[in-house]
Amino acid sequence: MSAKHLKLGAILSGVGTTQNAWRHPDLPGDASIDIAWYIKTAQQAEAAKFDLVFIVDSPFITPDTAPHFLNRLEPLTMLSAIAVATSRIGLVGTLTSSYNEPFNVARAFASLDLISHGRAGWNVVTTGLEGAAGNYGRDEHFDHGDRYRRAREHLAVVQGLWDSYEDDAFPRDKASGVFLDKSRQHALHHKGEFFSVAGPLNISRSKQGQPVIFQAGTSEAGRDFAATSAQGIYTNAESLEEAQAYYRDVKQRTAAAGRNPDHILIFPGIVPIIEATDEAARKRESESIGKLDLTKALVQLGRPFNYHDFSQYELDAPFPDLGDLGANGYRGAADRIKRVAADEKLTLRQTALRFATRPSPFVGSPKTVADAIERWFKEEAADGFNVRVSVPGDFDAFNQQVLPLLRERGLFRSEYEHDTLRGHLGLPVPANRHTLARQAHTDAVKTEAVAA
Repeated sequence: MSAKHLKLGAILSGVGTTQNAWRHPDLPGDASIDIAWYIKTAQQAEAAKFDLVFIVDSPFITPDTAPHFLNRLEPLTMLSAIAVATSRIGLVGTLTSSYNEPFNVARAFASLDLISHGRAGWNVVTTGLEGAAGNYGRDEHFDHGDRYRRAREHLAVVQGLWDSYEDDAFPRDKASGVFLDKSRQHALHHKGEFFSVAGPLNISRSKQGQPVIFQAGTSEAGRDFAATSAQGIYTNAESLEEAQAYYRDVKQRTAAAGRNPDHILIFPGIVPIIEATDEAARKRESESIGKLDLTKALVQLGRPFNYHDFSQYELDAPFPDLGDLGANGYRGAADRIKRVAADEKLTLRQTALRFATRPSPFVGSPKTVADAIERWFKEEAADGFNVRVSVPGDFDAFNQQVLPLLRERGLFRSEYEHDTLRGHLGLPVPANRHTLARQAHTDAVKTEAVAA
């Protein structure tokens, strides 16, 4: 399968990341903490030949946080359970670099990678919620710039630890009694601005070499971090043009960083609404918007600003001047809200509704949704899509009515051709750095010998 074929991820979001999704009659009220729900949904995604399932996470909540965020399973524990109930689909979990030590992160994801036989991926986040600091013994959240510098070093340490053992480090020769070839074990001896880590890590590499790195930042620092370090990016865009601009920008930054732009894949998140006709789908979308609770929409609007209380402002006055609020939170999302509110001259009420009911081109008949996906893919707005899964019927409709159309058009696989996440995504297996150094030394010696 060509790396240019469409990639698909399924976001397993339990009872939903909006305020009202949990009330759907077909959705169990405890889905976010029910491992059986996750396993069943992951198996459905695998049966449909999705590339991966994706688990979102964050380390801070308030009483008004969306239902799924209030009560959910920890990603790596959950993905380990899913791993033994599936065999091919990739398993991507979110973990913050700001509030975890590199050695623990390296060991946890390496374990998932071995448990799943090479299907693990890490969505590296720096945490945009300032309130998280209080859960980890800090008086203040890390500064936005410091978070990204720390994340770069954190990831470098983790990837260095993942190479602690060369792939032939364990002969396990019972006759000779040699379990480990000590020359193939390597300590890291890292001392940097934020971390001091000796190593080596006490776990070997999987057959995909290292877990795949994902990132979701939209700020300038986030885009630069993704361009230099990630193989996949999760993003959101309201229009084809906006998605194309983001796509071009990230691909150009990746090339400027000396990397192959084809080795970084961009996954916009989508929530398809599928009915027999476009009219029926738009009607359902309108009905959903009509049921929106404005109070909850204001809470949702406040999340990128560290759950800023927007109820204190006049609803029908212009969107308030927030100054630098949000600069140390989800900066990309906060800046976007401010920019759109200013450009479109929105009131606070209009802004809350605008961002709680974002327009989507992925609403309509199966053909309309398939057409939109094909257009975004072919016109370089996306390398694939992250499909949010909550209500069972919508996911079934996508798998049973949209995917067959994409397969007929040669855009999506009918069967898996690989059994690792890197294989699915068309990404190379990274060589162990110590093996490369050894080979380079050997080649240099041979060259010198010939010259002599």
